[in-house]
Amino acid sequence: MPGVETRDPNRVIVFDTTLRDGEQAPGFSMNAETKVAMAGALRDLGVDVIEAGFAAASPGDAEAVRRVAGEVEGPVFCSLSRASEEDIRTAYGALQSTPKRRLHIFLSTSPIHRAAKLNLSAGEVLETAVRAVSFARTLFDDVEFSAEDAIRTEPDFLGDVMEAVADAGATTLNIPDTVGYSTPAEIGQVFAEIKRRVTPRHPDVVISAHCHNDLGMAVANTLSAVANGARQIEVAINGIGERAGNCALEEVVMALRTRADLYGVHTGVDTTKLVSISRLLSRLTDSPVVRNKAIVGMNAFAHEAGIHQHGMLADARTYEIMRPEDVGFRGTRLVLGKHSGRHAIAQRAESLGYRLTANTLGHVFAHFKKRADEIGEIDDSELLAIIQAVAADEGGRRVLAS
Repeated sequence: MPGVETRDPNRVIVFDTTLRDGEQAPGFSMNAETKVAMAGALRDLGVDVIEAGFAAASPGDAEAVRRVAGEVEGPVFCSLSRASEEDIRTAYGALQSTPKRRLHIFLSTSPIHRAAKLNLSAGEVLETAVRAVSFARTLFDDVEFSAEDAIRTEPDFLGDVMEAVADAGATTLNIPDTVGYSTPAEIGQVFAEIKRRVTPRHPDVVISAHCHNDLGMAVANTLSAVANGARQIEVAINGIGERAGNCALEEVVMALRTRADLYGVHTGVDTTKLVSISRLLSRLTDSPVVRNKAIVGMNAFAHEAGIHQHGMLADARTYEIMRPEDVGFRGTRLVLGKHSGRHAIAQRAESLGYRLTANTLGHVFAHFKKRADEIGEIDDSELLAIIQAVAADEGGRRVLAS
């Protein structure tokens, strides 16, 4: 059987391209060893398809695809390929060690790409796509076709191409927003139209979304595609990829999970491993994760503002729409700084063994604010020093927790 075996219409296939589209971006290059390490972590995360590389790009990339497919078991392994027999044969050779293999053919379809990049007419592009998919099906049961720059392609021609490659045997149809140009409303209409045209004759074909983040809408556009029939999402850990990156796996998966009431779909991802795989990629590529990164950033479940901390101490649901443990954090972090209020300071002091009287808390709070203005975040050792200094000023009186 080709591809990912699922008959659940509400199951979204997660196609991870961290090792291909992500790795080819400046600053994220990986060798075969790091690709194997990441592939193992992606397998443990529960992704369905791993795009291991672009075998025809270089001998090193072909070797990395061979090693990943040969040393990691579980997911479907995929290689990118141009619409040429030579590329297709190279990809087949790199993936021979795994029985679960996919070929991912791409060919530009937009007017600007046809003229400036391919120097082909629309008819020639369609013929090339059909010829490539037909040949690929002599070697692969599972063939994905991507219409590069699909969003800037004439809608009728895009539909013609997708129908033709489905007729030729493509099992997955990818509609990529290659340059991050689309908007949620627009891309939703594109996916709805392709689904309307293709699925009556090919009900088992999977329609896929691959969105770039040039305008900051990759996740939103991917969610719109899912709402309009996409059942595969192409993503990367930490959103790495060409230019501004790809749709971030951790963000779209948690959006689908958190708003299951809205989207009504699910994935096979073990979300408790999201933080650990994010940190692994950061270490392997020496690329830090920014503090305010959604889902996996250091500040994603951290609170400093006094009003927020008061709410969190009363009920975490006041300011957190997900549990930190669900993505791999140990818990919420209440950061003590100049924006913190008395409730958070009293709670942290008690956790350190000091139950402060109202009068003592007032003095500690005043000293705390002054010190926070000087150094920013107040850690436990700084807070203890403040409490002890106040206690000494009060004649050595210190109220310990019972």
